[in-house]
Amino acid sequence: MSPLTRRAALAAGASSVAALAGGASPVDAQSAASGAADRLPNLRRYLHYDVFTSTPHAGNQLGVFMEPQGLATEAMASMTREMNYSECTFVLPAETSGTTVRLRIFGRAGNEMPFAGHPVIGSAFALADDGRIAAGTADIVFGLGIGPTPVRLEWEGPRLRFAWMTQQRPVFGPTLPAGPALAAAIGVAPEQIASGLPVQEVSCGSAFFYAPLTTRAAVDAVQMNARELEALFKAAGVTRRGIFVFTTEPGADGATVYSRMVGATGVEDPATGSASGPLGCYLVRHGLVAATRADSIVSAQGVKMGRPSRIHIRLALTGTDITTVQVGGTSVLVGDGRLRSA
Repeated sequence: MSPLTRRAALAAGASSVAALAGGASPVDAQSAASGAADRLPNLRRYLHYDVFTSTPHAGNQLGVFMEPQGLATEAMASMTREMNYSECTFVLPAETSGTTVRLRIFGRAGNEMPFAGHPVIGSAFALADDGRIAAGTADIVFGLGIGPTPVRLEWEGPRLRFAWMTQQRPVFGPTLPAGPALAAAIGVAPEQIASGLPVQEVSCGSAFFYAPLTTRAAVDAVQMNARELEALFKAAGVTRRGIFVFTTEPGADGATVYSRMVGATGVEDPATGSASGPLGCYLVRHGLVAATRADSIVSAQGVKMGRPSRIHIRLALTGTDITTVQVGGTSVLVGDGRLRSA
């Protein structure tokens, strides 16, 4: 019996005990449950993970729908909006040779995403916990909107301990002026922007601008101003992207970098896996992390908002060229349930 099956059996037993304590028979409890199911057709099972953490109620939330076959795209989008997590994933049979499963990813607004980081890591743990992949399996490949995405798995006996996803090689893009306009747009003083470093777009599948700040206090002080941000990008003549702020100031957590991803509307992301690969590439390219340490970068994100995450980044280099980008972490199962499709 799998861990999830055992949990379901225990939950069913607890329901029967509760029913008996209230004077109902087990048959009555089962009938009531059956009646509820009749009133809620089209229920789809999901697993709820906190990703890039091993502590429940930290990290980044993810809903993984394990049996979504037959759902239309709009139904998946609607269910994701209903869950209101930053993302949900839908695990489907493989569509391409060489892939393990097809993984569709939707954001809170109902938009389908070709690639995202914490949904890949969390979904790998869901496949392991649900018995879809055998314990000890070294590698799986997700079919994503951007193409096949390999994931390396590390186990402790029958339990998945850690997962590493491979991201695309970095593309370094345009820069933004690191002056008063940027400071006003992100809500810090101009002197809190680190000097001598670019505010640059980097992509390993998803593009973000990286803004280096002087201290952790400065990172915590960031407040995005939507109007100022719009004016900044328009004046620079570059495509609007998210701005990822960070500092390499050391802290008690031992992280290489302390970071935040705050949207223009003020919504903060506790752990942004798709931004973490490019972050590591920025750090190495601009000399903030030595090439000899490129395989052991740790980003502490989500601390300010009370959902601390720990994201691991490792890069392989040939000379000065970054040839491999991997982002890894762990996940913890915090719930399971069923949601009615639209």
